[in-house]
Amino acid sequence: MSNSKAGSSRSFGRPRGPHPGPGGPMGMAGEKAQDFKGSMGKLFRYLGRYRLAILFVILFAVGSAAFSIIGPKMMGNATTEIFNGLIRKISGDGSAGIDFSKIGGILLSLLVLYVVSSLFAFVQGYIMTGVSQKVSYNLRRSISQKINRMPMKYFETRTHGEVLSRVTNDVDTLSQSLNQSMTQVITSLTTVVGVLIMMFSISWLMTLVALLILPLSMLLISLIVKRSQKYFRSQQEYLGHVNGEVEEIYGGHSIVRAFNGEKDAINKFNRLNDTLYSSAWKSQFLSGMMHPLMMFIGNLGYVMVSILGGWLVVKNSIEVGDIQSFIQYVRMFNQPLAQVAQVVNLLQSTAAAAERVFEFLDEEEEDQTVEHPASVEGLTGAVEFRNVHFGYTPEKTIIHDFTASVRPGQKVAIVGPTGAGKTTMVKLLMRFYDVGSGEILVDGHNVRDFNRGELRQMFGMVLQDTWLFNGSIRENIRYGRLDATDEQVVEAAKAAHVHHFIQTLAGGYDMELNEEAGNVSQGQKQLLTIARAILADPPILILDEATSSVDTRTEVRIQKAMDNLMKGRTSFVIAHRLSTIRDADLILVMKDGDIVEQGTHDALLAAGGFYAGLYNSQFEQVAAG
Repeated sequence: MSNSKAGSSRSFGRPRGPHPGPGGPMGMAGEKAQDFKGSMGKLFRYLGRYRLAILFVILFAVGSAAFSIIGPKMMGNATTEIFNGLIRKISGDGSAGIDFSKIGGILLSLLVLYVVSSLFAFVQGYIMTGVSQKVSYNLRRSISQKINRMPMKYFETRTHGEVLSRVTNDVDTLSQSLNQSMTQVITSLTTVVGVLIMMFSISWLMTLVALLILPLSMLLISLIVKRSQKYFRSQQEYLGHVNGEVEEIYGGHSIVRAFNGEKDAINKFNRLNDTLYSSAWKSQFLSGMMHPLMMFIGNLGYVMVSILGGWLVVKNSIEVGDIQSFIQYVRMFNQPLAQVAQVVNLLQSTAAAAERVFEFLDEEEEDQTVEHPASVEGLTGAVEFRNVHFGYTPEKTIIHDFTASVRPGQKVAIVGPTGAGKTTMVKLLMRFYDVGSGEILVDGHNVRDFNRGELRQMFGMVLQDTWLFNGSIRENIRYGRLDATDEQVVEAAKAAHVHHFIQTLAGGYDMELNEEAGNVSQGQKQLLTIARAILADPPILILDEATSSVDTRTEVRIQKAMDNLMKGRTSFVIAHRLSTIRDADLILVMKDGDIVEQGTHDALLAAGGFYAGLYNSQFEQVAAG
């Protein structure tokens, strides 16, 4: 739901799911590996908007690696100069021995190289951090905007934690791994190429020997990646399930405690946590094997290079300092290979997170606008249902040929047993769902002809399940109309008979409601949502059991306020307590998705049909109680 007035529905409660969602647990530990190439392709296309910054990252990363690569060669030259000086001094050939001024110049140049390399590394790290955080920021913003365009059925078939995990865990994983992996990939590739050039310049024979370790390294990396990929995917998947379970249990903690459900809650959490532990352990163990294996292979390379290098020095094919430089280059060559192995692990996490994020962003959306929208200006509130059929799943229709006509300003009550389709009709009217066949008209315009946000501006809605956010009471009431003045907020509170209660609170209208508004009673929360609807002042009202959580005396006062509010407005009232809708202009009696009767209260009682049975049974229950 958007926070802005424009383009948002005036829905002031939490909609009840009328049907069990068809979705079940989404990912299993042995799930098939994700589409790595496709996910990374989407990520690289997304990064295209940062191409200039990434270009600078590449340039500075290459510069940093290039300057550091020259260092070992210069260090080798210094070592060679010291070695040759010692040989000259020992041999007594009359030379001056070690040329410390020349060595000093080499070391000074080396210091400058390393300083410049460090500065380049700092700059590229600074730029890349900014890019990764902008990616994180923009992805979260895109997900937030996407949520407002998603159909209701998506959220009714998934846990809150599963959706929340896309915004938190997956985006965080993507941002962190992107920041680390991109710079490491660039630096590693530059280092590998540069080091190879330097190694060949020293000795092509020693270089070929050092390269013998590459096939073995690549084989081990490919085997580990193939084994670990499915566990990285499962780890991200079950992290969302664990979040959903925690959110659900803590949200209903009092109910869990009241029904002694702690054991079942713990058992269910443990099952999910065990699966998460298993997949996370396997993925981390396999990824952790890469570094020690690469180090072992690298050490084999050192042994071969040292033996060959000693032989070449004996034959005077290379200098002593060249061996030192070459061994450093072998270490530098193995280090990026080990980094590449680590980057592969990071890229797996990146791909797993990217797939889940882009999977959400690619979900089917509701069409928000139409090409030639009907105007909402000057509408009187006439509503007509024509042969409406609807089912939450195509194979199960729950609304069968619903037809009704409502004149402007009428108070229409929709009654019937639980599951008859009362709330579903309201959701269809507000286009939370679209009809399967038939049509719904507002002032002669099909609801599909309106821009979705403008259509919902016409409605004020108060649901049985209240929704208040963490903020002041004033802010919660003003959510109905964001540009309302403080005086208008107070007037709305008075009309909803909640002003006196607010004045008794510490802080009054500025009192902060905590999470789930747990510091006020259920009835008081309902009064606040009614005040919010009154402030919105919409042309069409929808009241879904709006007074079910207040006492009888308060209900009478609220009913009077609602009667004043509903004058001149088309109103739909869903009620189980039939005594509250006796003055309705039209009562639609629903059963199994059909209108079985319609008329006024007195006419329906006189007919002695289904409505009369419902009405009389309530009094029989009261008498029996």
